[in-house]
Amino acid sequence: MKKIQINNLLVAAALILSLGACKKEFVDVSPKGQFLTANYYADATQAYGGLVGVYDAIRKNSGGFENMITMMNAGSDDHFAGGGGATDGAGIQAFSNHTLTALNVPGSFWSDHYQGIFRANTLLQKLPTTTMDATLKARFAAETKALRALYYFNLVRMFKNIPLITEPVSAASMYKVKQTTSDSVYAQIEKDLNEAIATLPATVSISTEAGRFTKGAAKALLGKVLLFENKGALAAAQLADVNGATPGSASSYGYKLVSNFSDLWVTNNKFNSESILEVGHSSAGNSDWGWWGSGRDEGNTVNVMVGPRSYSTPAGSPAPGLPSGWSFNVFTQNFYDAIKGDPRFAATVFDLKALKAAGQADYIDGYQNTGYFLNKFLPRNADIRTGGGSQELNFKQDTYVIRLADTYLMEAEALGGTGARAQALLDAVRARVGLASTPVSLAAIKAERRLELLGEGHRFFDLVRTGKAVGKITGFAANKNELFPIPFEEIQFSNGNWQQNPGY
Repeated sequence: MKKIQINNLLVAAALILSLGACKKEFVDVSPKGQFLTANYYADATQAYGGLVGVYDAIRKNSGGFENMITMMNAGSDDHFAGGGGATDGAGIQAFSNHTLTALNVPGSFWSDHYQGIFRANTLLQKLPTTTMDATLKARFAAETKALRALYYFNLVRMFKNIPLITEPVSAASMYKVKQTTSDSVYAQIEKDLNEAIATLPATVSISTEAGRFTKGAAKALLGKVLLFENKGALAAAQLADVNGATPGSASSYGYKLVSNFSDLWVTNNKFNSESILEVGHSSAGNSDWGWWGSGRDEGNTVNVMVGPRSYSTPAGSPAPGLPSGWSFNVFTQNFYDAIKGDPRFAATVFDLKALKAAGQADYIDGYQNTGYFLNKFLPRNADIRTGGGSQELNFKQDTYVIRLADTYLMEAEALGGTGARAQALLDAVRARVGLASTPVSLAAIKAERRLELLGEGHRFFDLVRTGKAVGKITGFAANKNELFPIPFEEIQFSNGNWQQNPGY
């Protein structure tokens, strides 16, 4: 994704491209200059640039070292942080062993989401006076609200009681805004999503607008939000519309489980029928160390983070060729044992321990090494960039924020894990990988989520929201580790207006 940086004074997003000349991935556009916010958003082209800037923050899912996927994996029971050593990424290591403090929590998990919210608030304020087609203006506003809802959803799940800001503010005045309850934040998220759903298109052209929010994506996100609020019936209604009348068949939005589970992780299989909300990445941005993790960084960092260190294969080995990585997010032995007999094993776990024992591959042990690597996101030789920038920072695999198997299982859970509809949803997920039907229950659904979605950043949140984290996650303390501490500098700058989360 090409990135557009916005601060309190400047919007670096002027675009020469017209709306009709979008590239395949909506967010693959180039910033051309800088404009004062007072003079910006005068027409549709500038408003489009501002919208791309709001989309920019979605890269937090898998871009930069401090990304949602590897961070949330590290805090779950099925991964170790891994990496090069106990100090390789203080924040991810501390979250993995649940020793986060206000001083070592990566501040970007707070600031990057608020940056997206600030951009959204500015665009929503400016759009009413922008000279452009009214229908297009309404669509831009709907996308902006849906994105703001996503960013607040991540924040409220991580930090809970946060400042709720829905209008443009300066950096200084932000710290005067009082924290509000999580209920108030969730109410705003629901409001934004319901307003977005009323206007968003049902589908978009994959050739010209891939990656933009649709009605189905907003409904899927709203269903997930409602599930986190324990509003089961409301969540089920939203998710049922996304999933369609007959689980396993295409929904009215065109969503359908891909036939082969392993195809979900093929780099060029972008925006497939199972993808509901997807983060686009590119190898064409020439990303380099000088701006890695910033708005200009277009690559998928998860890929290099989860790859084995100094990987090599002898001549004639059947093992795949892989570029070397940094050995984060290795699987625990417990998870390996749980998935070993499952049809999704090979697509999920790269069993380098077995390959090395057979003399078919070699690597250098990383920190907390088990030999079990996250195959869904392993870097591939075929995906190494051919242009400029750093090889490590220019992988192009997209990542899913929400995919259809996730919404099937969420709806089944929202239905209480009982009834014919819940059974059909569970069966569809299992049938896709050749598994027989098993009696539906909440326990069966949770077990299926673990095996289906592992390594995609969902497990920690699932355990917390269902009250199962204590006893499953080593070092997890109840009434504390459900949340991140608010970064120390944010508390300090608030001059007493904000209170730290309990236990920190």
